[in-house]
Amino acid sequence: MGSYYIFNTYIYILKQLSNLKKEDATLELLKSSVLVSFSGASRVYIASILLQTNPNLLTSLAGGLIIYSVYTLDRALDSKEDVVNREELNGSRKEIGLAASLLTFLIGSYVFAQEGLLALAFLPFITGFLYSKGIKIGKFSLKLKGGLGVKNIVVGITWGLCMVGAACINYGKIVPLIIVFILYGVKTFTNSALDDFKDIKGDTLAGIKTLPIYLGEQNTRNFLLGLHLLSHLILGIALIYGVLAFEPLIILYSFICGLICIKNYTKSDNNISIWKMFFQDGEAATSIILLEIANAVLV
Repeated sequence: MGSYYIFNTYIYILKQLSNLKKEDATLELLKSSVLVSFSGASRVYIASILLQTNPNLLTSLAGGLIIYSVYTLDRALDSKEDVVNREELNGSRKEIGLAASLLTFLIGSYVFAQEGLLALAFLPFITGFLYSKGIKIGKFSLKLKGGLGVKNIVVGITWGLCMVGAACINYGKIVPLIIVFILYGVKTFTNSALDDFKDIKGDTLAGIKTLPIYLGEQNTRNFLLGLHLLSHLILGIALIYGVLAFEPLIILYSFICGLICIKNYTKSDNNISIWKMFFQDGEAATSIILLEIANAVLV
């Protein structure tokens, strides 16, 4: 029943995002992170299925709120590359975005605290602040944005840890955790790199060396494809040997969606489309409903 609500909520969000007018920059700011946060919530739910823990809808949604908070914080804090990369946000009321970020973080962290996961809520939030704004104390400064592939690595590790951590309450087996971390660490790394392709112009002007800028489009495409194949090979072996729950449909659908995204959305002239949102951010929610359909048919 929980997966039914997840999928239907996703479809509703997707329709609303497609219909909303783009003239309102503040509205664009508030809704720009909704789909990725819902995708994250669905991935927490799937991680619970693969680890054979009890999927918790509330914890999954709280994870989505934390993700929304971090991404909205990044977009509400001014960065020079976003003037070009996210023109639709120019003129938006950043204080409203910051307030929305704080509110969703408080709600999500409260739910996490009830499960003993409060530290897990602060990990992505602090990392997101260091990435977006950084800190400077005297001569010492630390900002994660700017280095070659740093953003992709930070995103992959941070969200991989958070999704696994939220799904593995009282879970004692290490190897399955590592494998699910590989799945979502590589998945979020790849998705962040896919987004770098459409941001090449702004990142170049800002002097940020992303993977497509440094390696070139074809080499980056080949690199992402190699990561994708390797991670799913590991996952396939884990399913065969019973390390994870035997849910080949989830892994197969993840594999297919990844191939589609790497093939079609690794070009600098890509525009955001409903199909890109479906295969990239909608993959997790769709795989849940496909799994429910399969289970209903086989029972």
